Amino acid sequence: MKFKYIVLCLVAVTMTACNSVYVKPNSLEPGATIYSRYGGYSMRRSIKRSLEERGFDVQVHAPRATKEDIVEEEEISHFSVPIPTDAKYIVKVDERHEYLNPVCIFTGFWWWNFNVSISEQQTGREILAWRGRGCADSSVRRLNRILNTMEVKDEQ
Repeated sequence: MKFKYIVLCLVAVTMTACNSVYVKPNSLEPGATIYSRYGGYSMRRSIKRSLEERGFDVQVHAPRATKEDIVEEEEISHFSVPIPTDAKYIVKVDERHEYLNPVCIFTGFWWWNFNVSISEQQTGREILAWRGRGCADSSVRRLNRILNTMEVKDEQ
């Protein structure tokens, strides 16, 4: 009986996702321009999609190589990408490769591990700092709850 209780507790602990979130409420102006790096794993794509669905202008600038950057038979790994000057906010996402997790069978199958930061470009003030990990669907739901908190509400 004790063994079953221990196994049940271990399963419950592995199903929990750990998140640490600092968020500044009412700090994202509706329709603002937001810069994000191109590509990324699932969390970066989900943030860009969620912001676009909410009416933000998400700009993604891919790097461009100059003639000086191109060297025969040598892979180029770093290009400079200018951040648009009209971008009010910058989204930075560091994430690990997602992997299939049987614990996530009912919440998207994929396990994500990520760090998200949104800051104001002009002031450098960070309005979101989120260190998280969890199943795909539950992470996207949490993202949308966070964005609901961050968006400036019309006071009419």
